[in-house]
Amino acid sequence: MRIPKIKIPKKYLKIGAWILGVFLIIFIAIGAYAYSKREALLKKMVAKAIAKANKDYDLDVKIGSAGFTGMSTVKMTNISVVPKERDTLSNIGELSIGVKLFPLIFGNVKLSEVELSEGFVNVVFKDSTSNIDFILKRKKKDSTESKGKANLPEIANNLLNQVLYKIPDDMDMKNMVFKFNDHDTAKLSFATTATIDDGDLKSTINVNDGESTWHIDGLVNPGSKQLKFMAYADGKKLELPYLNNKLNAKLSFDTLETELKDAGYSGDDYKISGSWSVKNMLINQKRIASNDIIVQSAKLDADVLVGPNFVALDSSSTAYLKNAEIHPYIKYTLGKNKIYELKINAEEQDAQAILDGFPQGLFESLDGLKVQGKVKYNLNFYLDTKIPDSVKFNSTLTPVNFKILQWGKTNLQKINSPFVYTPYEYGKPMRDITIGPANPNFTPLNSISKNFINAVLTAEDPSFYTHNGFVEESIRKSIAVNFKEKKFKRGGSTISMQLVKNIYLSRQKTLARKAEEILIVWLIEHNHLVSKQRMLEVYFNIMELGQNIYGIGEASRYYFGKQPADLTIGDGLFLASIVPKPKASMYKFMADGSLKPYMFNYFRFMGNIMARRGLTPGDTSGYGFYNVRLREGLRRYLAPDTVEIDTNVFDDDEDGMPPVIMQDKNKNLFDRIFGGGNKKDTVIAKPADTTKTKKQLRQERREQRRREKEQEEGG
Repeated sequence: MRIPKIKIPKKYLKIGAWILGVFLIIFIAIGAYAYSKREALLKKMVAKAIAKANKDYDLDVKIGSAGFTGMSTVKMTNISVVPKERDTLSNIGELSIGVKLFPLIFGNVKLSEVELSEGFVNVVFKDSTSNIDFILKRKKKDSTESKGKANLPEIANNLLNQVLYKIPDDMDMKNMVFKFNDHDTAKLSFATTATIDDGDLKSTINVNDGESTWHIDGLVNPGSKQLKFMAYADGKKLELPYLNNKLNAKLSFDTLETELKDAGYSGDDYKISGSWSVKNMLINQKRIASNDIIVQSAKLDADVLVGPNFVALDSSSTAYLKNAEIHPYIKYTLGKNKIYELKINAEEQDAQAILDGFPQGLFESLDGLKVQGKVKYNLNFYLDTKIPDSVKFNSTLTPVNFKILQWGKTNLQKINSPFVYTPYEYGKPMRDITIGPANPNFTPLNSISKNFINAVLTAEDPSFYTHNGFVEESIRKSIAVNFKEKKFKRGGSTISMQLVKNIYLSRQKTLARKAEEILIVWLIEHNHLVSKQRMLEVYFNIMELGQNIYGIGEASRYYFGKQPADLTIGDGLFLASIVPKPKASMYKFMADGSLKPYMFNYFRFMGNIMARRGLTPGDTSGYGFYNVRLREGLRRYLAPDTVEIDTNVFDDDEDGMPPVIMQDKNKNLFDRIFGGGNKKDTVIAKPADTTKTKKQLRQERREQRRREKEQEEGG
């Protein structure tokens, strides 16, 4: 089918041509007038900008001269910016700026060229003030002016455009120095030269007068919202001494790359796609690890979503650690109740690749470990701050034909045979304890009273025989409690985790050690490297049950003059009660060796739980409470009942974390009855070990007094 041609009469064409001609003449006339008046307009604009900076920001801005050097290029000289009563922020000898004319029609200022030479930018912090305080002043003012609901996607779009618009097509920067002075405790200086030639970026940065030389190379295409940079240093790692001087941390790397691939609206959300990668990154910070941690190769391909009320790292993102891959999802939702979400999905992949992907130095005891098979991992975390008790937490590491081929530095099966255990106090080794028949205090599991075993398991880890090292419900409750308390108040450790912490790991209080603890527990439990019975046997023979009292063999003889097999239900409940604070054990006794009355509630509460589970007969008289008697030889160390002391000071978990807590649905009731209160007990002298000589006892008392004095002085 042919479309017929529409013939426009000539008179309409002539009218259209006349109209376009008139507009063209008007445009040329306006342009010619503006061109003739541009110097005056420029001076007026400069004066207005200086006045506004002074009024709104308390900035004293001075410009020696300003004028056009081309159609759209402005050249300024001797520019200085000094905040009121602060150090000079900036001083620039010469600055030329060219703008693109077409975007100006629509109100957008896009730079076409920038030439800058001989100047500095100096940021100074002194006490609680700085010479960039005016930025905060502006933010505070904006927050009072804008009362409407923020449109986050629009804000993200505008901010990114503002940054991109300020990147010129061509740039020549010479002899610019960027300085940072933090209260004279840390100083940084970056003498910078940089060029952009048709999108090709080259920059050289002299750090701290020759301390090191950095280079930044890249490609910039702001019109297409694409940027790519790579940073590296000459002959050494790229690092900032400021971190070490100011924060006692060290961070360095061979190369650092970042790329903005695309940005734009995706439905109602604003999506930013990019990547970040690093080679041989070294981290050293005492809270993370006591040694250097090296990330050999890491990369994140990220899709960031900015929604109406949230910011998220989308699940389409992929993180790489060498050859291992994971897909993270992180979302932060704003509003009256903030919501935190975290999901990690690592699809089934080679287990050795996962192990090799871990940073070097992160898991010292596993260095050299060789495995075969595959693993996959899933984590799901959700916390609504308005209802923290509804927090969700699921973590699953699933092995597929997984097998350990070679041990690393530590043989994880070493506790299957006799070994030497060394407990620590205040970071110092106490004494070596042989866990095996050579030690007369060592007690096999079948020679330990069921009364003690059942009491400890009920209080500490009732699902020990059925879980695989972790109890997700306990961890979930710990997260809720710690969030509400705004501090680490409750832990979620199992007996398996306590055992691994004490047997296999160093005593450093670091995040790396906690992560290593979790991984070793998984390796032992899922590969059945140590039986549950042996784990429990070792735990009962190393657990601290008093001042310099370790293991049930020592404890049963010390407190009651009994063999572990002869412990009654009351003895077992008492020993279970002191596990969280073993050094406070003697404060629970009256001067006659009987238990303080407040302990009755604990015995009744725990005894009822054990009775419901069929672990002991029901007993309305307190499950042996009245029959517990401290060995007569120790009673002489008890002070009169009238003297009081706060036993809550005896919190000796070396991690600075709470000890293992009971993982029972009635935990909150348990806390109200026994734990967390401000109960007072009788002051006593430190109990003596009657198996030692008088000279040894005197030496120990002197050492104890010295430690207490150090604690008082340190406190």
